[in-house]
Amino acid sequence: MSIATPDRFGAQSAASLTERLTGARRDVRGRIVEWILLSALGLSLLILVALVVNLVDRAWPVLDGRLGDFLSSGLDASNAAEAGVWQAIRGTLTLAIIVAIVAFPLGIACAIYLEEYAGQSRIARLIRINVRNLAGVPSIVYGILGLTIFVKFAGGLTGGRTVIAGGLTLATLVLPVVIITASEALRAVPQSIREGALGVGATKWEAVRSHVLPSAAPGILTGTVLALSRAAGEAAPLLLVGGITGLLRTGNQSIWQQITEGGFTSMPVAIFSYARQTGADFQAVTGAASLILLVLVIIINGLAIWLRNRFESRW
Repeated sequence: MSIATPDRFGAQSAASLTERLTGARRDVRGRIVEWILLSALGLSLLILVALVVNLVDRAWPVLDGRLGDFLSSGLDASNAAEAGVWQAIRGTLTLAIIVAIVAFPLGIACAIYLEEYAGQSRIARLIRINVRNLAGVPSIVYGILGLTIFVKFAGGLTGGRTVIAGGLTLATLVLPVVIITASEALRAVPQSIREGALGVGATKWEAVRSHVLPSAAPGILTGTVLALSRAAGEAAPLLLVGGITGLLRTGNQSIWQQITEGGFTSMPVAIFSYARQTGADFQAVTGAASLILLVLVIIINGLAIWLRNRFESRW
């Protein structure tokens, strides 16, 4: 068997090099696994395409006839001709901002403590186990928690059944997910980066702030946007803390009054409200609202991908 020279080695493709190293043996099991994974990917994409086509077909009467009016009208579960999603879109964006402000800094800070400072102590291991268990708790349980704490106990601060209470409930819901994904991203950073920073005289916090966090930023952003997408699609917790499913009128209230004085909804709550109604008109409204929610989630994910790619190119 001849040994390839450096020039020949550099010109060989990855496939021919693998064939040489394996002695020209065919990896049958690897081929089977590859086809299984490819089939799973194709099936997932097929399901997604079927879902989108079904939504477009159901929502076409609204999209073709009154899309602009539908996007600018408020929540009205009694009249399909006047039903819209503007208040739901605004409520979803407001909830997303509250979740981002509350859950992301707390979750990332907790992950930094667990991975960089806590070590493998008994308390740290107990916290990690509890966080992973909390990530699997059903969302309705967090709704009960939000009703008890943010609506009743801390109602003087949140205003009761307001969008603030809803945002804090969703922040509590996604906090374990943020902690887990941020911890995994920090754990994936090579130890040599920390040792190199400490070796040139940096403090522990300087090494974490200037070297570890920038390296882990793409993974952290990916995890946080997944958590934000989950929060944007939750309806059960919001129904318990005051999400309106009927007719929502704000009158001449300012934005601050709408936030602090109750009366809020979101896209999942609006979809739930419209889906409860009967008739082909409300089926079209439900499909259109579902399609708009899907577009919102795609926009949020696209923004996160752009931020992740920007951090990757910078660092």
